Amino acid sequence: MNLAETITWKSSEPSKEPSKAISRTPVTKTCTCKCNGWKSQNPPPTPPQTDHQSNTVNLQEPCRSCSHTLGDHVTHLENVSEEEMNRLLGIVLDVEYLYTCVHKEEDADTKQVYFSLFKLLRKSILQMGKPMLEAQESPPFEKPSIEQGVNNFVQYKFSHLPSKERQTIMELAKMFLNQINYWQLETPSQRRQRVPNDDAAGYKANYTRWLCYCNVPQFCDSLPRYETTQIYGRTLLRSVFTVMRKQLLEQARQEKDKLPPEKRTLILTHFPKFLSMLEEEVYSNSSPIWSQEFLAGATGGQIPIHTGNTDLSDFLKAFISSFSGADHPVFVPVVGEKRKASEPLHHEENKRPRVVGDIPMDLVNEVMATITDPAAIPETSLLSAHSARDEAARLEERRGVIEFHVIGNSLNQKPNKRILMWLVGLQNVFSHQLPRMPKEYITRLVFDPKHKTLSLIKDGRVIGGICFRMFPSQGFTEIVFCAVTSNEQVKGYGTHLMNHLKEYHIKHEILNFLTYADEYAIGYFKKQGFSKDIKVPKAKYVGYIKDYEGATLMGCELNPSIPYTEFSVIIKKQKEIIKKLIERKQAQIRKVYPGLSCFKDGVRQIPIESIPGIRETGWKPVAKGKELKDPDQLYSTLKTILQHVKSHQNAWPFMEPVKKTEAPGYYQVIRFPMDLKTMSERLKSRYYTTRKLFMADMQRIFTNCREYNPPESEYYKCANLLEKFFYTKIKEAGLMEK
Repeated sequence: MNLAETITWKSSEPSKEPSKAISRTPVTKTCTCKCNGWKSQNPPPTPPQTDHQSNTVNLQEPCRSCSHTLGDHVTHLENVSEEEMNRLLGIVLDVEYLYTCVHKEEDADTKQVYFSLFKLLRKSILQMGKPMLEAQESPPFEKPSIEQGVNNFVQYKFSHLPSKERQTIMELAKMFLNQINYWQLETPSQRRQRVPNDDAAGYKANYTRWLCYCNVPQFCDSLPRYETTQIYGRTLLRSVFTVMRKQLLEQARQEKDKLPPEKRTLILTHFPKFLSMLEEEVYSNSSPIWSQEFLAGATGGQIPIHTGNTDLSDFLKAFISSFSGADHPVFVPVVGEKRKASEPLHHEENKRPRVVGDIPMDLVNEVMATITDPAAIPETSLLSAHSARDEAARLEERRGVIEFHVIGNSLNQKPNKRILMWLVGLQNVFSHQLPRMPKEYITRLVFDPKHKTLSLIKDGRVIGGICFRMFPSQGFTEIVFCAVTSNEQVKGYGTHLMNHLKEYHIKHEILNFLTYADEYAIGYFKKQGFSKDIKVPKAKYVGYIKDYEGATLMGCELNPSIPYTEFSVIIKKQKEIIKKLIERKQAQIRKVYPGLSCFKDGVRQIPIESIPGIRETGWKPVAKGKELKDPDQLYSTLKTILQHVKSHQNAWPFMEPVKKTEAPGYYQVIRFPMDLKTMSERLKSRYYTTRKLFMADMQRIFTNCREYNPPESEYYKCANLLEKFFYTKIKEAGLMEK
């Protein structure tokens, strides 16, 4: 694509097109003379100047290159202000710099842009106007911008963190945006050599705009300058992210000794993880951070609730890694950096010990790519008989038909009219659906500042909600009212409401619900995971929650690893994963073997491995490692091994759970944490009934460490050394083949 087709150039006043030849233009003007003597390549010799001669120029003197007087060249500047003269001289300096750039630049595309800008500025001098770029599109070129997308990413992934940890993430985001603003893009020709199948025309257009609006204005003050992160969006970021990330991390490793101690951990440990998580959102077609409707924060008294599948991919990969014939499936996070499905596993990863029950990650990525590709999934009725209860509600939420907001009354803030209207609507819904409750009592609790309500809004009006009160110091929340208006029931709204409430409380680190359910509500709460088996100690809630006569106390314990609003989608995808794995295995087994005839001859029993085709199905003989059947003997053996591991000199990083203050974002990367203290508690409670359970938890410690920390870190090395020591002790105890 020709440059002229992308951008045209004009100054603030019309004039004739200047000469096509590259000549440096002075701040002078004449109707009949095109003299360039002021900067001639071969000027006439200047007569020697005595010490007594003044430096003041006599405008009546003749020009050194033509017969005119010097005054003829500047007659049009007699009434120009000093400020305007300085502006024009500034453009002259920019013209001189671009003149040098045109002659020094070797890349044809870049040279063409420099030359076009050179002509634009020269024309502005002749016209005494301001240089203006005119293109088919003006900044910004894409919305949301890179800056807005990164801010959305921080809000989307880290909004639940305490303020101190969140500030650390904000520093990383600012560091990343600053790097982009001063990043030197590769030329279109360089990119064609590196990525031959890329959209060359689109990249060239972005590159041309970047030169004109971002790069050249950094050294040419007469041109308007824009920040790259404010006028470009995901398209440009995708084209530079991979190369930029690689170079930034390589530079950080090379200069790690020069970094100040307080910044070393931030740049060498947290920044790589920040980039890995951001990379996933940059290249994901379903990431919500690039939506212009993304709610970047709370406004007024309402708190928006994210509905994106934040942890869906990690959760499914953990599930598929655990799918095996073992008695106890082991959830194993993906090892190493996030990769696209087409990228091979690194050699180092192939050498790591595999957890029992693992499926090769190549197969994991291949199956995940298949089930997440809409073209590969057969069309089915979205609301079939086998659909989840909340599927219809989830689809309506994605289409914007319904909204969820946590709202409450406040004595400190100015009343918000819309929130007050919603609270009145909630009071009406609860009063109609809960006729046994006194209206005055409902009104008092709904408008009580200590209570909040998760409201369900449809077409601008309230159709349901859950009123609750949080007791953070006691570690639980009491659900007071829960109802959906009668004409909107049996649509899955109740289930979706409860799932949103669960995710809201996980973000606020409250993992227990308590409620008194009447005879009509017990069934609903059972479907939402409530039971009569209360996990909260009685001393924690007695005197805090309201007691209702004739009602049943029920409780629900939340799992912070589960994205509840997407949980039914996860279950559905798990079924698809299992189906795909079975289909793949069946496709590999094409040979049909004849039936066993040995039993007709009187044989009563044969070894399993002698069955024709059994090994081709993936069956393997039971490992010869010794499985201790005596529980006390197993406990004693595992206790001895664990004591040896804890006493090892490289065990210090794994003694206790990772603290959020020391590693911001750790629990967003590591979905299944484990440490030696937790293992000791599990061993004491007799959780480890087999050696496999014990070995799986220990292996998870090492796997998590290598996933979160870079290979050159001290933690990474400790994990490798301690892992080697652990398996040595396992073999010495006879729990594994030597």
